[in-house]
Amino acid sequence: MPRDIVLVIFDGFQLFDLAGPADVFATANLCTRSDGYRLRVAAVRAGAVPAHNGIATTAQVSLAEITGPVDTLMVVGGLSVPGRLRDRELVDGIARLAGSARRTASVCNGALLLAEAGLLDGRRATTHWLTAGELARRYPGVEVDADPVYVRDGDVWTSAGVSAGVDLALALVADDHGHRLARDVARGLVVYLHRPGGQSQFSAPLRALAPRSEPLRELQAFIDAHPAEDLSVPALARRTGMSERHFSRVFTAQTGLPPGRYVERSRADAARRLLETTDHPLDRVARECGLGTPETLYRLFRRHWRTSPGDYRRRFHVKES
Repeated sequence: MPRDIVLVIFDGFQLFDLAGPADVFATANLCTRSDGYRLRVAAVRAGAVPAHNGIATTAQVSLAEITGPVDTLMVVGGLSVPGRLRDRELVDGIARLAGSARRTASVCNGALLLAEAGLLDGRRATTHWLTAGELARRYPGVEVDADPVYVRDGDVWTSAGVSAGVDLALALVADDHGHRLARDVARGLVVYLHRPGGQSQFSAPLRALAPRSEPLRELQAFIDAHPAEDLSVPALARRTGMSERHFSRVFTAQTGLPPGRYVERSRADAARRLLETTDHPLDRVARECGLGTPETLYRLFRRHWRTSPGDYRRRFHVKES
């Protein structure tokens, strides 16, 4: 019996969120020379549904027309998702189908639709790094982890942003048929079977809040511009004319981060920029960022991005002219 995969779309969805997973399942069929997966695209109403990029995709069936149980319900994401949370036909349709599905999944910020349908309460989940804060604020019952490329919690799977839908679909294929088939599919599509590191390596620089106090804003700018300086709490407190204890309390209250953690994040971002834009050896990168040694640089990258500085450079290096 083929496994029935229902992919849910809506006006303004992200086309890659649909096409990536769909091609993984279709390629699995080619590799096995079978119809192991049957793909159906569904929407509130059947017919042409425009993606955010303007390309229309045909939803073969409406959500209401699907009456029997499905194997996998997968909800895609898109820039229009926040506005779709008020679409009761869409949200209620997702909730109904999930009730009879063997497993439910979301791609990117499609996790917001799962959460609105009550499917993520008490579960660990991920989403696009840009949406993780919104997911946590809107749905405090969800344990949001912004770094993994995908998360499985029981029969509910969620993925990070956009292309991570491919990683998620490969994991579903591996869960169904084993890693050998998933590996063959990955090879055919020329993608990683297991992407190195988490999605945070693709995120914007690690920023804190801008302080209300002008002296602290100036100090924040100094830290970001001079990562190799003495940025210890005593040195920073002296710059502001405060006691160490008072400085630490005020800085943490206004930026949301203790001074030491802010300095570490600032140095980590400085290291990322140097790895992306220069050919400096790792010992020079570490020195210029105030990290001292390549070993400290390595530990920092492992802690923040679960990858090594060398791997990060190979993926993101674009030398400035």
